[in-house]
Amino acid sequence: MRKILPAFLSCQGLTLTEAEKKLFAQYNPLGVCLFAKYCNNIQDNAQLSALTREIKEVIGRDDVLIAVDQEGGRVRRLLEPEFTAVTAAENLNTTELVKAHAYLISHDLKNSGINVNFAPVLDIMQPETSNVLAGRCFPKEHGRFGFVMVHEYISHGICPCIKHLPGHGRTKADPHLTLPIIDADLATLQSDFAQFKATADAPMGMAAHILLQAVDAENPVTFSAKAIQQTIRQEIGFNGFLVSDAIVMQALSGTIADRTRRALAAGCDAVCLGNADFAANEALCQSGAELTDEAAERLKKIKQIIDKTDKFSDYEKIKNNYCAMLKNIISYDYHYDATEVLNRLRKQ
Repeated sequence: MRKILPAFLSCQGLTLTEAEKKLFAQYNPLGVCLFAKYCNNIQDNAQLSALTREIKEVIGRDDVLIAVDQEGGRVRRLLEPEFTAVTAAENLNTTELVKAHAYLISHDLKNSGINVNFAPVLDIMQPETSNVLAGRCFPKEHGRFGFVMVHEYISHGICPCIKHLPGHGRTKADPHLTLPIIDADLATLQSDFAQFKATADAPMGMAAHILLQAVDAENPVTFSAKAIQQTIRQEIGFNGFLVSDAIVMQALSGTIADRTRRALAAGCDAVCLGNADFAANEALCQSGAELTDEAAERLKKIKQIIDKTDKFSDYEKIKNNYCAMLKNIISYDYHYDATEVLNRLRKQ
């Protein structure tokens, strides 16, 4: 059996280049993460469906994990009018809305060949929280919404990925640009852990690029065996597949290969490269990373989920109800787009 590279790679356009085809075929990545900006992977449903088919054919596996960040609001890669307009998590204030939200996103993803959504965000907003999380978190009083959304995605054949473990809500800085440091004590952090404990059965989770001084004063969570094993695995009880946040972010230091090796050594099951260029993809592939037996075992649950099919026969009805419940107020009026900030930095 071919070894699987434990990584979500990226690609640079609406179709794969010949170099990308060769790289993907040679290194057999676990998955690919698609983006709307910088990498410019998404135009419309026909193009996107063709790209996801091409990725699977080139790699030679039907179970390639193809992921996006389709949270809703400003963090969405599939854009209207071609795809369904979905609001930010902060506007979801009933269980019915949460279910409809996940249903509509599942419809668009499943119909275009995407099987993983890097959502929902389970961080809890605080007065000091960086704008990087603005609008992306559920209202504080609705701690069960994460559980509801996770299981709604699963029921429609989409693997959800809860983020950002073990809790990103107290960060004053943006990890795209620098390493956020959280100095709260463990007793205070318990409220941040609570939403993740409620969804500890989720099939996939994303590790945060944050430094929790009360847990590990030297290493960000992504590189911290203590944070991953003691806090995420034991205290929170998460036993799903753990993937890093995008390792191109400036919160981390070292080469792409170094970052990959450190994250996997600390206990991440795989890394997400992020919206990176071909050289970064090549560097990750050459890092020598291998999927562990424990990670392969956790993948079995994900494969069972993405094999599910759904005709989404209630799509029009649910979409109309969703818009009516929101009174057609679907606002993306935020003044901070972290991905765009990172894109601009790359162009300097």
